[in-house]
Amino acid sequence: MENNIINTEIYVEKNKVSVIRTNNNEYISLTDLARYANPDEPKIPVQAWMRNKDVIAYLGLWEKLNNENFKGHKFETFENEAGKNSFYMSPQKWIKETNAIGIISKSGNKGGTFAHSDIAFEFASWLSPEFKLYLIQEFERLKKNEAYQYKIEWNANRILSKVNYLVHTDAIKTNIVPVLTEEQKRYIYSEEADVLNVALFGMTAKQWRTQNPNLAEKGNIRDYTDLLHLVILSNLENINAELINTGISQSERLIKLNESARRQMKVLENNKGIKELENLQKEINENNVFKIKDKN
Repeated sequence: MENNIINTEIYVEKNKVSVIRTNNNEYISLTDLARYANPDEPKIPVQAWMRNKDVIAYLGLWEKLNNENFKGHKFETFENEAGKNSFYMSPQKWIKETNAIGIISKSGNKGGTFAHSDIAFEFASWLSPEFKLYLIQEFERLKKNEAYQYKIEWNANRILSKVNYLVHTDAIKTNIVPVLTEEQKRYIYSEEADVLNVALFGMTAKQWRTQNPNLAEKGNIRDYTDLLHLVILSNLENINAELINTGISQSERLIKLNESARRQMKVLENNKGIKELENLQKEINENNVFKIKDKN
């Protein structure tokens, strides 16, 4: 749940509600929804809701339908105990004991308890049927918002670059690693990654970190590059994989990759589509937390 997360916000009856997108699903902050009922102690409404027998039954059914690793035997124990005065349930306990995925807990500044939209709507209904309708309205507005959809597509492009990098490293493993010692294997992975860095950026990852110590604390050279370079990088990863498969030496590949990068740069640097996406990327970066304002 921690990788490739998109953070955004909606406003429901002037209440800010955080939404995260992960694994192609939106999770809505139960913590923010609970503030509608208890602004000072939002944990209380969530825990009170989870003590309900019907709620436990609903959560268990959702997990059975969507989670193959759900611990059904643990759920059955909770279902039998739910509703009793002695029964206690929290999001953390539910996740830990049943291996649930419908509810997640995040720490940090943007942390709290989040739930899949199917579950969050049920919680909102328990808080107030009217509040639930407003939540659904704003959530649907978010899903249709073009800026949000572009944000999803940009995230997908970044993931694509990582996927192509796996193709690149797999080619190294298949064609180079078998003849090396374990120490050399680790070294050659780093070196091959830097072949692409040098071909495209003119420096190794280590050289970039040395020149940018503050940025290096939060990411790497690829995290801070622009869309044009990411597109070329994605292409170079595939080209390098093919060159490795044909047995071309590293030094020869570096020259070919650099020549290809320069050719691609000339073709793409003034491309209208690239420029539009670069402007969108800039807008997203400047508005790290995307906000949908109440139009009412």
